[in-house]
Amino acid sequence: MEERTRAMTTPKIAFIKAQWHANIVDQSLAGFKSEIGDAQVDPFDVPGAFEMPLLAKKLAESGKYDAVVAAAFVVNGGIYHHEFVSTAVVDGLMQAQMDTGVPVFSVSLTPHNFQETPDLIKFFTDHFVKKGAEAAKAVKATLAVHAAL
Repeated sequence: MEERTRAMTTPKIAFIKAQWHANIVDQSLAGFKSEIGDAQVDPFDVPGAFEMPLLAKKLAESGKYDAVVAAAFVVNGGIYHHEFVSTAVVDGLMQAQMDTGVPVFSVSLTPHNFQETPDLIKFFTDHFVKKGAEAAKAVKATLAVHAAL
């Protein structure tokens, strides 16, 4: 009951950020924090998206967090790896929540084409702020549903 009460009042959330394109991805945490309210948010950095699912599972298993959020920017760099990386990451995040019972959320985006131009960097930076805020809304709604069970 104590865990349920904590989740309803001041949830504790782990926020994983992949550091490829950190200048863009880090904005998801800013958007998340602007929307999440009084929740405690602990950020964790990993080298890339592929490292997120295992850390998400370990954080969820720790019993310290009511939810885990993972953010990454997986770009098409002209070689065929972004599709299997993004699929593996999302599948791994889903498996982490299914194995642990702790909700895991993805703010992982895979644009069709990305060039490091000022206009596209600004577009995706702004987009990650928006997606972070949307993730915060999803976390609050999901935790409320779980608390009501």
